Amino acid sequence: MPSNRVSRLFHYGSLAVGLGFGALGEATKRWSGLGTLDSQSSSTSVFLTRANVDRIVTKLTRMRGAALKLGQMLSIQDSKSMSPEIAEVLQRVQNSANYVPISQVEKTVNRELGPNWRAEFASFNDAPFAAASIGQVHEARLGKHVQEQVGFDKVAVKVQYPGVANSIDSDLNNLQSLLVMSKLLPRGMYLDNSIRVARRELHWECDYQREADAMTKFGTLLADDPVFVVPRLVSDLSSKMVLTAEFMDGAHLKHAEGYSQEIRDYIGTHIMRLCLQELFDFEFMQTDPNWANFLYNEHTGKIALLDFGASRSFDKSFLDKYLCVLKAAMDGDREACRHWSKELGFLTGYEADVMTQAHVDSVLEIGKPFRATGIYDFGNQDVSSNVRSAIPVMLRHRLTPPPEETYSLHRKLSGAFLLCIKLRARVPCQDLFKGITSKYTFSDGAQLVY
Repeated sequence: MPSNRVSRLFHYGSLAVGLGFGALGEATKRWSGLGTLDSQSSSTSVFLTRANVDRIVTKLTRMRGAALKLGQMLSIQDSKSMSPEIAEVLQRVQNSANYVPISQVEKTVNRELGPNWRAEFASFNDAPFAAASIGQVHEARLGKHVQEQVGFDKVAVKVQYPGVANSIDSDLNNLQSLLVMSKLLPRGMYLDNSIRVARRELHWECDYQREADAMTKFGTLLADDPVFVVPRLVSDLSSKMVLTAEFMDGAHLKHAEGYSQEIRDYIGTHIMRLCLQELFDFEFMQTDPNWANFLYNEHTGKIALLDFGASRSFDKSFLDKYLCVLKAAMDGDREACRHWSKELGFLTGYEADVMTQAHVDSVLEIGKPFRATGIYDFGNQDVSSNVRSAIPVMLRHRLTPPPEETYSLHRKLSGAFLLCIKLRARVPCQDLFKGITSKYTFSDGAQLVY
């Protein structure tokens, strides 16, 4: 993995040159009539050839950091709002997990924990068992003296990739130039805002001390929860670039489709409950919806939470208005949806009627699970397809970007909805919503009464 700014700049530059030559070749084929029927379509960018798609995926997965983060952020956009080619790029980047060699890991841990760090472990597996956009994770066993202090022995040691933190700003600038040049994204996605949010979140996620604090906070918030468990931190073996915590057993929820209907309902119900609690009870949310961040333990029935780097709080004024939007959606109140969407900043009040209608329609669709009395069957839902149909209109007619808080918030809520859909879970959404939001206190001291 390239770890200094010069080598990273070289890789972005070589990607741009490769894309340019690929596009030139494709344009020549189309002009000469030698391209395929699909490639000759005027709606398909000359940049999005099969060879260029492969170039993008190969480079971005090797670069990691900002490249993978932006790909993950954009991958929650509905695939029908962009070309199939760029949707494939984002999906392949999201699923990629290449590792850095142990020599680079050694340099980082030596610098962060000292040259004798291995003496703190009874064993340390040099081969990582997981990788993400910011770092990779190694399984280890604590030395006896550390075990006695923390009360457990098996740990996961997350080590940040070298050079990622220092290259965030330059990487994002290079990516933005590349995306603008190649016109890979549709109009109306407000790339500047996405870059700004990605920049802030990357700086958060590269600070493992901040993540350690968030993990500890969630451990306290969920200490008495009957379902969710949080790893315990080994603070003496953690730093700004190394995070050591209790190893959690369980299976990723991306493999949960094969469970019985009862277990799938159980998982979906509690994931939805957690999202609502994070917003309106804790007022503090882990906003990364990656299903690998949730482990279900079949023996205990517990769900372990992992990766707290994207955790954040929200301003009270934002939560007040956001709850009003969701309450209006649950009630099916179009005028209240429009009013509170404008108050929140989704609308300016000067949109064309078609934009306002599309936005309100999509908000009402999102509220549909909470509007249904009793059990809502995510296996027999049309919310996702109905929201998809409104996206092209909103991209075309939107006058303002969404509130910045909603980039991470909607990423988490979308992940929860999509997980419930994937599991075909049957969830008492309205009961969960009312039970949690009835305890929320607005800034003026008011509470919802159902």
